[in-house]
Amino acid sequence: MSLAAAVGAALGAVLAGALLALDAAGAPPLVAGAVTVALGALLTRGLHLDGLADTADALGSYRSGAAALDIMKKPDVGPFGVAALVLALLVQAAALAALPARPWTATLAAVVTATAAGRLAATWACRRGVPAARPEGLGALVAGTVGPVALAVATAAVVAVAVVAVPGRPWQGPAAAVTAIAAALVLTRHVVHRLGGITGDVLGAAIEVTTTVAYVGLTLR
Repeated sequence: MSLAAAVGAALGAVLAGALLALDAAGAPPLVAGAVTVALGALLTRGLHLDGLADTADALGSYRSGAAALDIMKKPDVGPFGVAALVLALLVQAAALAALPARPWTATLAAVVTATAAGRLAATWACRRGVPAARPEGLGALVAGTVGPVALAVATAAVVAVAVVAVPGRPWQGPAAAVTAIAAALVLTRHVVHRLGGITGDVLGAAIEVTTTVAYVGLTLR
């Protein structure tokens, strides 16, 4: 989990390359953005999107503890999960559509920043002191495993890349990344309060929420 941001950066480089290639081929901006989002879902097998949907359904049920965890384990997707998926994918695609208008280096940095920040959210969710909601599963394996040094190094690296993500505004990229991580911390704290800890689904939700918020911050004018 300490290296999650590096994995996100590598994925971001691939997605940025696809986005720029589609733009060069003449694809309309929104089509290029949507295809890039679809590629990201394909490469991650939709695991994080599944986590977002399950977490949204659990939180939307207004139940806590074991009752909410039971909702997360169900294979179907409820209205809260559907809404969360549609909104996240729509915002990400629209944000990606706006990025090719920048110099390619800034586009690359922006996509890498957003995807790396998303994975960094999972790193923060696995910091020491955050418990697992269940005694089994991914959450139990990784909860509380990341120390402060790894957190500081990963966060500094993401912020450094973000500096060049918005041409002429070296502060906007870091601000977007920090704001997105802050949103993930709020989400994680709320989930721990409701569920008693984190799960693999919660990590997926944190990744998608953070990525989406980062994209919004990176595309503001």
